[in-house]
Amino acid sequence: MLPYFLGCPSWNEPAWRGSFYPPDLNMSDSVAHYCRVFNAVEGNTTFYARPDQDKLARWVAGMPAHFRFCAKVPRDISHEGDLREQLASTQAFLDLLAPLGERVTPLWLQLPAMFGPARLGELALWLDEFAHRRLAVEVRHPAFFDKGDDERVLNRLLHERGVERICLDSRALFSCTSRDAAVLHAQAKKPRLPIRPAAFTDSPQVRFIGGPELDANQPFLEPWLDKVAAWIEQGLTPHVFLHTPDNHLAAAQALRFHELLSERLPGLPPLPPYTDSEPRAEQLGLL
Repeated sequence: MLPYFLGCPSWNEPAWRGSFYPPDLNMSDSVAHYCRVFNAVEGNTTFYARPDQDKLARWVAGMPAHFRFCAKVPRDISHEGDLREQLASTQAFLDLLAPLGERVTPLWLQLPAMFGPARLGELALWLDEFAHRRLAVEVRHPAFFDKGDDERVLNRLLHERGVERICLDSRALFSCTSRDAAVLHAQAKKPRLPIRPAAFTDSPQVRFIGGPELDANQPFLEPWLDKVAAWIEQGLTPHVFLHTPDNHLAAAQALRFHELLSERLPGLPPLPPYTDSEPRAEQLGLL
């Protein structure tokens, strides 16, 4: 068992066939192959659409009990209207995911950039309503990154409730000058905000948004290797998720992260083999 959780935004990536996945993989089986290697995933899929019962059944069958599915609260709950009016919808969402059991830990609430200090009362009530669950919150309003009173109030609200503040690091993405369509799309979609490497609980949450070249991402990744190693040595259980613009190299970035983390923590267990045949490092971008 790894002393931390490592993964990507999703497992449904056809571009991984022939490298991370077997070349002939039926993508309906991708969850089981993904879970052979990684022990966590961002629940991006639930942000955009709720799964049906058949899909949930496939997830349950493919995910081991120790796996962590950090399900994002659907955007119609987090991005549309007052959170205090979304309690029933949130509970219905949790009821839907009930077959996944303890795998849904923590539940992620990603708030829009328009969700500012004036709405912290909504957030507090929502968090209190679901205080029986492990929760993590990602904020994007600039006022929560200015080291002023608004940020202190937010941090105190989360810390007192044992709620993690998700850290998103997009510096590598925005350092990229490529005019590739995938890069431009990612830069238009992802926020560009200061870094807040919080550890309000025993499970700090990190989202690293890299560019399309793993070597170019490396200087931005290095501090996280040190931070995650330190957290593990402190007895914490970090959750680390690696992105690239179109996520074609997200698995390769995650594999590289673990390889480099092992240099800092020599006793770290290796990841299992990640294909049904010999890995092709050149295709994964590891050479």
